[in-house]
Amino acid sequence: MALVSDFDSRTLRHALGRFATGVTIITTVDNHGQPVGLTANSFNSLSLDPPLVLWSLRVSSPSLPVFESSARFAVNVLGEAQLELSRRFASAVDDKFSDGPWGAGDGGVPVLAGCAAVFECERVSQQRAGDHVLFVGRVLALSEAAVPPLLFQAGHYRMLGEVL
Repeated sequence: MALVSDFDSRTLRHALGRFATGVTIITTVDNHGQPVGLTANSFNSLSLDPPLVLWSLRVSSPSLPVFESSARFAVNVLGEAQLELSRRFASAVDDKFSDGPWGAGDGGVPVLAGCAAVFECERVSQQRAGDHVLFVGRVLALSEAAVPPLLFQAGHYRMLGEVL
């Protein structure tokens, strides 16, 4: 494998896509109490003490102003059975929350039942970094279930297989 030092954003995106990630739906509520959510695979742990997580959102996202003004958000880590919800929240469909077993979490933020994990967070910081905004949240509550996670790698959804 030869290193490439002269590359464009498409080449970088392709190479970054080789890294398998989990798939999440990040949710919050706007100033009128209406739910807002989107599919993201930019989620990561940051610190155990204090309990911090991070995720990022494109500066060009129409949802950015809502997340920038919201004090709370939830990270719903999807299971394999939730692939269609991932696609729904990655689309421009009007009422994304009309499908799925949604409930109200801390501060009314939507949380999804049946996920591999859910992290209910208080936003502690946000910072613009290139063409994205990084959101750091303190985990206030969490849940987890022993379900296989939904993965994304090389531009495709993947499912976790057994290692022999």
